Amino acid sequence: MTRQAKTWLVIGAVFVALLVARGMIGQGLGRVYVKRTDVTVTLPDTAAVNSAAAGAASASASASTSASTSASTSASTTAVSAPATAPSITSTSLASGTTMSWQEWKQVPPLEFIAAQKANPAQTEITMSWPRTIGLWLAAFFTLAIFSFLYADNPFYKIAESLVVGVSAAYWGVIGFWDTLVPKMFGALTPGLVKSLVQPSLVAPEMLQQISMVFALILGVMMLWRLLPRGGWISAWPLAFIVGVTAGLKIVSHVESDLMAQAAATMKPLVVSVTDASGATNMWDSWWASVANVLLVTGVICCLAYFFFSVEHKGVVGGAARVGIWYLMITFGASFGFTVMGRIALLAARVEFLFDDWLWLIDPNHFRGL
Repeated sequence: MTRQAKTWLVIGAVFVALLVARGMIGQGLGRVYVKRTDVTVTLPDTAAVNSAAAGAASASASASTSASTSASTSASTTAVSAPATAPSITSTSLASGTTMSWQEWKQVPPLEFIAAQKANPAQTEITMSWPRTIGLWLAAFFTLAIFSFLYADNPFYKIAESLVVGVSAAYWGVIGFWDTLVPKMFGALTPGLVKSLVQPSLVAPEMLQQISMVFALILGVMMLWRLLPRGGWISAWPLAFIVGVTAGLKIVSHVESDLMAQAAATMKPLVVSVTDASGATNMWDSWWASVANVLLVTGVICCLAYFFFSVEHKGVVGGAARVGIWYLMITFGASFGFTVMGRIALLAARVEFLFDDWLWLIDPNHFRGL
């Protein structure tokens, strides 16, 4: 046995011993409780509803006809009887449809389970969910497996990495199939079949959409030609089309968002007047707003001077370029700090998951009454 294998064996033994000890202390660890709720819904009978609606319409029409005939033929009558009212659809006729019942399981904190057990030890409304508990332990295992790479590359990390990549690819494959291929391509080519089988709310496609989807289907088949032994050059045509269209769309969007929007945001007045609710000028806020605009415009000009290589960076241009370097370094540092802060937030979330949801060592939300 190698030294690395012995190290991993010792780490695993100590870890298992700590888990066993933690499970015997206090309320235990790593359990998920759910509360059962019985839901019953009665769907009305379609035939009964249609029949009642038709009867109501017929009664209303006959009552109106009878009232108008009586009024025209008996003008001397001092009182006219009120028209017959339409029969109401009773709950009995509506309740003659199909009754559907199911159970909903909502996750509850362990403190609620403890209270329910104290009130009634034989209660079954709140129980431990084995599927969710197993999922919790798997999430903890894969989290620790990813963290194990900090020590060295090992089989646990490789297993977790492969599962993350495989599950992510499968998830996005399913999402792409049901959110893109089925409603857009198959829904445009075979709308009747898709609407009757998987998507009743599908809107009938237009002729232009059907033509574009046929063109997309042809490009997709040409892309798959690369998998065949011969004719791989055919896949270059759809690839070139995709790259060209994507580049054209991205250029337009980047020109609008990065170039024009940034240029418009830079064109700000150097002197700003800030007024309060009464209309008076706030000198302090106006001074800070003016300083911010001056720094912004100065930074843009100096950064452009740094990237302007047609003139040697000497004198005024050299000084502006050096100021631009300071602006760039501050910007890069702020971006890097923001990125690190985001990663630290992710790390803190995973550590909180391990210590709170799994090991039950902390209870920031007071779900367990530790």
